Amino acid sequence: MSGDDALQDLDPRANPDLIGHLEAEESLRGALEAGRLAHAWLITGPKGIGKATLAHRFARYVLTHGAILAKTRTSDAGPGLFGDAPPAPAPEPDPAGAGAAGQGLYLDPAHPVFHRTLAGSHADLMVVERAFDEKTGRRKGQITIDAIRAVKGFLSKTAGEGAWRVVVVDCADDMNRNAANALLKVLEEPPPQALVLLVSHNPGSLLPTIRSRCRRLTLRPPPVDAVAALIAARCSDLGADEAARLAAVAEGSIGYALDLAAQGGLAMLDEVSSLLARLPDGIPARDLHDFAGRLGGAGKEAEFAAFAKTLRWWLERLIIAGGGGPLPGILDAEAVARLNAMASLDRWLEVWEKVSRLLAATTAANLDRKQVVLNAFITAEAAVRR
Repeated sequence: MSGDDALQDLDPRANPDLIGHLEAEESLRGALEAGRLAHAWLITGPKGIGKATLAHRFARYVLTHGAILAKTRTSDAGPGLFGDAPPAPAPEPDPAGAGAAGQGLYLDPAHPVFHRTLAGSHADLMVVERAFDEKTGRRKGQITIDAIRAVKGFLSKTAGEGAWRVVVVDCADDMNRNAANALLKVLEEPPPQALVLLVSHNPGSLLPTIRSRCRRLTLRPPPVDAVAALIAARCSDLGADEAARLAAVAEGSIGYALDLAAQGGLAMLDEVSSLLARLPDGIPARDLHDFAGRLGGAGKEAEFAAFAKTLRWWLERLIIAGGGGPLPGILDAEAVARLNAMASLDRWLEVWEKVSRLLAATTAANLDRKQVVLNAFITAEAAVRR
């Protein structure tokens, strides 16, 4: 499977697998089966480690088992943040592949609920995300208030197929102020048997009142070796060494690793490392202009995205090493030490901030990509020449 195919397969709606988060799965499953499920969960952690996959995985599990579990309880859970019913027995595995104890929240892709949630045709599931712009074909920059108003109407209805109605917001960080305030009203007065799953890469950006009304579930990056094994399995065109290098760069983010694989991230890492290693003697102007010209050409958006991610990652590792932290073995320790010896940690932090702002503004402000690449390296070169 190529990197592009692997990325499609990793769509949270379509992905039946999740590595490294069994404890979080069992926490969610246990809350549901005990009748003490919070009406809203804030799933946080670094980008690309499986937060949205977990949210969709739990949504499928609730839609599959929620009605069965509700019938087995001796008393109904009251509305509000937590129910108070006694624990119910875990559902037994069924022939359609609804999962079993020890499998977390797994649901077989052949299961009807999996098919209907993937197709967007399940009556009791709503997924909220940035809408597509019909003119550009790209997603809009924010989740607007209209999308959240639709959530209130959706949750006010009786479940059509089971006991629960489920909303997945991916991701909550994308809500504008008006949308966030509208969601707060939903969370303040949740109807019974309603579940809202919020995915957030940066929970600090959310309203404190939203955070306070959710139960928080923080995910940690899975082990690098597990990510490497998954990359190798999903990308048959990559060797074991290449998969290991991608996993090391991604630092536990399978989404980031597969994204880099699709964009030629390993080759980009080698090129960026080679150029930075030439400091402080100076990067030959011809080499730098050739490199920048290639990334600035038409149809090179994916390559530029790989460059932006790789350069930020490289500078971050440089700063961490300068502060006494570990350095990934895939980087040249001698080159990193030499650069840290030539500029203070504060100076490299300044470089990282300037470069990050420049790269982030490139798409939003439609900046010339070639000039952005040149300016990024010029900024780094200036740091060691002060």
